[in-house]
Amino acid sequence: MSLVVEIRKKVKGFSLDINFRTDGLNLGILGASGSGKSMTLKCIAGVEKPDEGRIILNGKILFDSDKRINLKPQDRNVGYLFQNYALFPHLTVEENIGAGLRLSPDERGLKICESIESFHLKGMEKKYPNQLSGGQQQRVALARAIVYRPDILLLDEPFSALDSYLKEQLQIVVLEMLKFYDGEVLMVTHSSDEIYRFTRRLAIMDRGRMVLSGDTKEIFRQPLLLSAARLTGCRNISRCKVLSSNTVYAINWGMVLETEMAVSEKTSHIGLMPNAFEAYDPKMLRSGKNVIECRINEIMEDVSEYNVYFESATARKEDCMSNLLYKVPKDEWNNRADKKKVFLRIPENAILLLE
Repeated sequence: MSLVVEIRKKVKGFSLDINFRTDGLNLGILGASGSGKSMTLKCIAGVEKPDEGRIILNGKILFDSDKRINLKPQDRNVGYLFQNYALFPHLTVEENIGAGLRLSPDERGLKICESIESFHLKGMEKKYPNQLSGGQQQRVALARAIVYRPDILLLDEPFSALDSYLKEQLQIVVLEMLKFYDGEVLMVTHSSDEIYRFTRRLAIMDRGRMVLSGDTKEIFRQPLLLSAARLTGCRNISRCKVLSSNTVYAINWGMVLETEMAVSEKTSHIGLMPNAFEAYDPKMLRSGKNVIECRINEIMEDVSEYNVYFESATARKEDCMSNLLYKVPKDEWNNRADKKKVFLRIPENAILLLE
């Protein structure tokens, strides 16, 4: 199974120019708001028409501008879970689920019953969307998208309308529900957590173009591009000057750092994940690479950790253009003997080299 997308379309503010294939694996598209993620899904589903190009699903041509082929949405066998779920307000739960089924009454009724059972909607069959919670609406929308066994399931920001508690609960439910589905999944979102949990391959999208693609975990480990680092949760980013093959000067932080990876001439920035720092005790270890004496500017408390914002105490104040963020578990921070004179070390292999 595979989806091939090679399309171009002029949209407000930029031109969509997309070229990718899924190769039978669940694919996530990560991008900032307005980067063209939802428009890409709409073109695949047939809701929007590209200006040119082609879309092929499992060898079946859905769209081809040269051959003048543009199948209707109902002829594409594509399941589409809209961002706002798009349930029919005048239809009940069971009617919404069965809306796209082209079966005999008996077969249709059996399919609906199976979906009601699988998606834990028993007792809600006769309710209308306005009588359901956000989580229940999502389950109905997902059941409707999967019930007729589409070749691919498109998920458009499926959790964006939910509060944080419900979002986490429903992600577990959806992961479980997807076990009933044997097709491919294509998810678009701006949430790095959702992409990491749901997909094996990842494409980074920026202003209508795919700028990076590959294994999801590998891109999170080494995002390579500045735009990818920001989207995958890197909060510490600095412009840098390359000093040698393994040494850079972090301009925003006013410090020299050694790297494990060889630094390319194309490297323009470096990045550090907020949990990449290691506690360092100068009394125990007299010397070490990439050790920072911290000048703490602010500490913000979260439920399970502290966000410690700091600068290098040995750098001139005017050379520190931005704070570094260190996320530390509460127990670890509270057990520190000295919270005023703090030393941290940046592991050489934790420094992200970005173009």
